[in-house]
Formats: sequence, C-alpha cells, structure tokens
Amino acid sequence: MEQYVRVFKALGEPTRIKILRLLSVRPMYVCELEAVLQMSQPRISQHLRVLKDAYILKENKEAQKTFYIISREVMENVLNGFQDFLAADITTLPEFREESRRLAGLDSESCVASCKSAENDLASQ
Repeated sequence: MEQYVRVFKALGEPTRIKILRLLSVRPMYVCELEAVLQMSQPRISQHLRVLKDAYILKENKEAQKTFYIISREVMENVLNGFQDFLAADITTLPEFREESRRLAGLDSESCVASCKSAENDLASQ
C-alpha cells in the first residue's frame, strides 16, 4: 500500500502529469522540458525528483547531460497491482484488519442506522 501512496501522491500534481505525458512521447532532457513547459529549471527539477523518488522515472546519463524516461514497468506494475488491490477480498488485507472488522458490523451500528434513516426520509419527501 505504501507504494501506491507514494506513486499517487507523485501523480497528484498537474505539472507532473504533464511531464509524464511529454515523456510518454519520448525521453527528454531538462532543457527540453523547460522549453516545452515554459518553466524554470529548478521547478522542473523539483517535479522530476518527486517522480524519481516514486520510481516512476528513470534518468540516463549521456556525457554530462541527463535525460529522463518513464519507467513503464513500474507504472504497469503499480496500476495493475492497484487494480488487484481494489479487487482483493478486504478480509485478506492485513492493513485493513480493523476496518474489515468494523465494516462487517456496520449494519448494527446505531449511528449508521439513524443516518441511513434520515437520508431515506429526505429521499421520500
């Protein structure tokens, strides 16, 4: 679950989505991203660092220049893994042990019953 948090946090900023989309066309140097995005090198470097820290990007050195490329394998693993995570029986997920237990007893909670009753009353008006 930690990997999903890291990746989705990294993807939670529009500029980083733009950078990924641009890099899906071809690997690019920072100077190229600067020209396309019309942003300063420090700002772009900050975004690239977040994406690298989430293992979404790889960097390759070419002489003294660095270019960036999407780690497609990581992206595919995360997205496919997240779909599996959502489809898994919640009772089998150790990190959801308490939530699973509370979910099983949800219908017997009086505060939930009164909340649902109030919503049904509003809907029938």
